[in-house]
Amino acid sequence: MATDTVIGRWIRREDGERKITGRAVYTGDLKLPGMLHARLVLSPYAHARIVRVDTDAAGKVPGVIGVYTADDLPLVVPEDLTRSRDPLARGRTYFEGHPVAAVVAESEETAEDAAGLVEVEYEELEVAVDPEKALGDSRELVHDRATLGIREDAGAHTSVGGDTEHLERPANAADAQRYRRGDVEAGFREADAIVERTYRTSWVHQAYLEPQSCIAAPDAFGGITVYTSTQAAFFTRSEVAQALGVPHHKVKVVTMEIGGAFGAKYALLDPLVAGLARKIGRPVQLIYTRNEDFLAANPAPGTIMHVKTGARRDGTLTALQATVIVDTGAFPGQTAGIVTLLLGGTYRFPNLLIDAYEVLTNKPGCGAYRAPGAPQACFAIEGQMEELARQLGLDPLQFRLQNAVVEGDLMPSGGPWPRIGSREVLETLRDHPAWGRRGQKELGEGVGIAFGGWPAGTQPASAACRLDEDGKLTVIVGSADISGTKGGFNLLAADAFGVSPDAIAVVTADTDAAPYAGASGGSKITYTVGAAVRKAAEDARQQVLAIAAEEIEAALEDLEIVGDQVQVRGVPDRGVSLKKIAEISTAFGAKHEPVLGRGRSAPPVAAPGFVAHLARVRVDSETGLVQVLEYVAVQDVGRAINPAGIYGQVEGGAAQGIGWALYERIVHDEDGRLRTSAFTDYDLPSAVEVPPIETVLVEVPSPDGPLGARGVGEPPVIPGAAAIANAIYDSTGVHLTELPMTAEQLLTALRQAEPR
Repeated sequence: MATDTVIGRWIRREDGERKITGRAVYTGDLKLPGMLHARLVLSPYAHARIVRVDTDAAGKVPGVIGVYTADDLPLVVPEDLTRSRDPLARGRTYFEGHPVAAVVAESEETAEDAAGLVEVEYEELEVAVDPEKALGDSRELVHDRATLGIREDAGAHTSVGGDTEHLERPANAADAQRYRRGDVEAGFREADAIVERTYRTSWVHQAYLEPQSCIAAPDAFGGITVYTSTQAAFFTRSEVAQALGVPHHKVKVVTMEIGGAFGAKYALLDPLVAGLARKIGRPVQLIYTRNEDFLAANPAPGTIMHVKTGARRDGTLTALQATVIVDTGAFPGQTAGIVTLLLGGTYRFPNLLIDAYEVLTNKPGCGAYRAPGAPQACFAIEGQMEELARQLGLDPLQFRLQNAVVEGDLMPSGGPWPRIGSREVLETLRDHPAWGRRGQKELGEGVGIAFGGWPAGTQPASAACRLDEDGKLTVIVGSADISGTKGGFNLLAADAFGVSPDAIAVVTADTDAAPYAGASGGSKITYTVGAAVRKAAEDARQQVLAIAAEEIEAALEDLEIVGDQVQVRGVPDRGVSLKKIAEISTAFGAKHEPVLGRGRSAPPVAAPGFVAHLARVRVDSETGLVQVLEYVAVQDVGRAINPAGIYGQVEGGAAQGIGWALYERIVHDEDGRLRTSAFTDYDLPSAVEVPPIETVLVEVPSPDGPLGARGVGEPPVIPGAAAIANAIYDSTGVHLTELPMTAEQLLTALRQAEPR
């Protein structure tokens, strides 16, 4: 067995060169014979009854194949409310941008022109925009609660469950849960310091470069192939099969290059495009415009969190009470449970009471966005911890160390945390020079820290490893690579088989050929698919050694793989090349079976990842401008399989955290109309606003991860907004409680804080 000579090696991303040279083929680049183009007719109202749809003029445009409404599509009408499998509005529109009809034509330009000729008569209805008001209204403003179902976008990101109390569900809530432990009132009576605040976070777009896109192509045998930018090929296959009412084997999903996803690309368009293609009998392509992506995709939801915490003079936490309201838009989501888990599960609260609601409003249904719910929860609980520490006169980092959860501590849902690196990341940040220099701030500067964790998910996975005729190995997986996971797979396979990474190719196959893998979300792909890859390579190695043992008449246990050949240990002249083994196991009349290693995994528990971030900022009290000067990100990765990929993930996530903190927000007006419908309206941090990010990796091995590895994709975004908020607090004495923390908001807070 090879030693860990390749683990920890820095290798380039498998897709890097073709992306930076423009050779990557995205869904929008694909041209199929006879392919048609679809454009959508979107509702201009956030809530309206559809009185009449007149398609006559559009249907007469030369080159138009057809104009289709919900009743025209060959889709099975689902019993529960589901946006993807019932993609066109039926009788009512529930958000501005809700698709009402689809125009299919020979060219995209023709489809676009014809879509503008579709006449829809609407009767405007009352709009639910404010989630707190909707929660308190006894009328069913958005949907009949009997129609509600559950989407899996956010739910696919974590598999942590437990016991909760089901609350009576208000008329406009998709879900209502209570989490309880101990006696909250008694806990507050014991407290020497109490902090009570309301935190608000905006809707946030994932801001990927490639918009939502899909092509569906029917075949002559009743099947359909879907080419799509998706994080979850097998989930997409299931959604399309259910929508069309066909067996799963009749749907093949081909995962194309993905131009960014961050949790948003979970079969949003695929059933619609598949329905159009099946109806017409020709390939159909639909690619959102940027405006459509803002109007009709699935951004991260807004939240409102009423939070109260207490602590004793010695720094011991006594109680937490909170009400969590997630604005889930017009379709159910699963974000509130994650917010609650991390709001009440990052620190040891002996007494807690949290009520959590998913509230329906007339906005697009929310989706996942990198650690869905976690940045929001961290913003709130870290604000509380910072204020408690200052009230009690305690070192804020030591206060966190004293109360941070460790292995065995209970989550709000009752389940215990597994082995985690919570204390280790805090101790590493405590010893970092940036924290040691916090007293050397210049005028207007502030230093803030934040701590958080991601519970992660788990899901069964499989992989295959094939020895090819040239003596190289091909690893076959079914997971989408949205974060450079193929680099880690390469090293895991090379280490397990005993060859150089250059001898390994990792490919993502379509759902007809790929071993099963779950969605690329939740920081679980290296943890689950990576484990299967390692087992597949180990299996292939044993098959190769068995063939070599027979060929060179040696004991299997005496053999080793060195370079490109199998040889007797210590006798390099007595061996056989991997290429020769491939030839004698694949050639016509060969006596050996082909080498095909198989690996499977189903980790019993998840491998959470914890992080601690530090931000140093400068605040201009005249303009309210906040400049991030220095940023340190400490993260437990379990085992750094491919540090190059990990550093990229940490730096990218930290940059997105800065966006959450200071810039990004989707704005709807009082009528539910979108006011941020393009990147010209939606502010993003540029390279100028993102400082150099120092990444520090901590390795606390996960018992069930491959070589101890944990997933790393989600945690880096979690503490950013909280760390910057605490740095602003350190600089100004003002604690901001709404994201993003704009210059206008900060100036208003500073003026209110001025002595009169």
